[in-house]
Amino acid sequence: MNIEGPTPSGEPLEWQFSQVFGERAPNEDIQEVDIISAVEFDHSGDILATGDNGGRVVVFERIASRPSAQSFHPDERPLAPHQISPYEYRYLTEFQSHDAEFDYLKSLEIEEKINKIRWRRRWQGSNGMSMLTTNDKTVKLWKVYEKKLTCLSEFNLQNGSSTLNRLPTVGQPTRLGSPDKLAVQALAERPCAADILRVPKVISTETVLASKCRKVYSSAHTYHIHSISMSADEETFLSADDLRINLWHLERPDTSFNVVDIKPASMEDLTEVITAADFSQRDPHLFAYASSKGSIRLADLRAAALCDHHTKLFDDSEGSSNRTFFSEIIASVTEVQFVPPDGTHLITRDYMTMKLWDLRYEAAPVATYNIQESLRNKLCELYENDAIFDKFDLTCAGDGKHFATGTYSGFFRVLPRSGGVAAGEALLEASRDPMRRRLAPSAGKLPSRLVGFGRSAARAKSGGGSLASGAGSAAALASAEESLGNDLGGKISHISWNPKENVIATAAANSLYLFYGRDPKKNSEW
Repeated sequence: MNIEGPTPSGEPLEWQFSQVFGERAPNEDIQEVDIISAVEFDHSGDILATGDNGGRVVVFERIASRPSAQSFHPDERPLAPHQISPYEYRYLTEFQSHDAEFDYLKSLEIEEKINKIRWRRRWQGSNGMSMLTTNDKTVKLWKVYEKKLTCLSEFNLQNGSSTLNRLPTVGQPTRLGSPDKLAVQALAERPCAADILRVPKVISTETVLASKCRKVYSSAHTYHIHSISMSADEETFLSADDLRINLWHLERPDTSFNVVDIKPASMEDLTEVITAADFSQRDPHLFAYASSKGSIRLADLRAAALCDHHTKLFDDSEGSSNRTFFSEIIASVTEVQFVPPDGTHLITRDYMTMKLWDLRYEAAPVATYNIQESLRNKLCELYENDAIFDKFDLTCAGDGKHFATGTYSGFFRVLPRSGGVAAGEALLEASRDPMRRRLAPSAGKLPSRLVGFGRSAARAKSGGGSLASGAGSAAALASAEESLGNDLGGKISHISWNPKENVIATAAANSLYLFYGRDPKKNSEW
């Protein structure tokens, strides 16, 4: 199960299945509350968090090859019997982040679903890790930390009752006089009672993980929150809904500052809404936000307190002659991110494509990547069943040389910045067995949907070579793309790339799949 991609050594990168959490059994019904709604690696890549429709956050930790003094102590669970993969994770802890609420003023039920998770950096010597989580209305700052529990013994109890239970309690009113004086007098008259007092002893200590909600940022959004993003200095963050973007200080949950407001005087004049927002990870004063018309605006907090007037506008709208009924719908940007590590480019995702923008050139994207072009002739069908309004996340590799995003039928796409199959473009299936739906109809003929997973017949025998190469790889990729519309319910909406390694985490309904890219020149078999 291999797929090509460029590596520092120039050799093809082999994408391999690593592990899965919450794998669904055949014919198993999925509970709505168990469906994963957010996936995010922390800045170190050692911690992974998921949020679900039930408002829960589950945290996973990378299994270290050697013990670390700063590693957390997970719940006692047996490890896998096989040798540990260099990129294997294990369950760490979980907590209930949000609960369902009801807005009595608007007669509106607020779901507990986790829309986004964003991590704060862990500084050296700090105890614990912090993250922002949000549902439709409320953002919360959570801390997960180590907590020591002390077990004591030799309490002053005999047969379930205290040895002093017959003495007046200090502070308890009595009929004879001052309660404190009576308690002291009773102890003086019965010295034996003081003799049998025992000091509890510590018999053991245990370190467990605890979670605590440190701050709650609420009552600032009229519409549903769809984006949160931490600034580069990690002192502030922004939260965005359809019409407004608010700026918060992490230590001031009672106050927010409105930095973007596109709500018109009359809602009848509303022509577009905000669909995504992201802070620059290099400059704490820069942020970008996208709209339902497909335009992206760059704003600078130094220019004005209210950033209604953008600094730059990136727009690639089709000409009026090429526009159709669906043009504006599929042009709506569902995700925008600054490309690491320098932040001089933006990457956006709309329904059909991903686009790479240079901050120094506003007229057009410097690259456009087709994600599900095979669905263009099915737009009428997609519109009728509302699938055309589906949203897909995107994610960037830590070096900014690769991007990944999801699509339908359980597939997600990995694209090199340079583009093209020869450079390592891949269409992968979120599955334990990527070959499951790609078996060849006859021996000696390569399966048309093999894409890049699996090996050619020659490699299966000799152990050398790679399938995804040249025209054959392009043909296999094109064939697989034709099947994307077969399962519109099996979409991969949420995906995250480890910022330090070639590891991708994807959410498929209630299951979390992890894949890693291996350089074949390195001896990393396991």
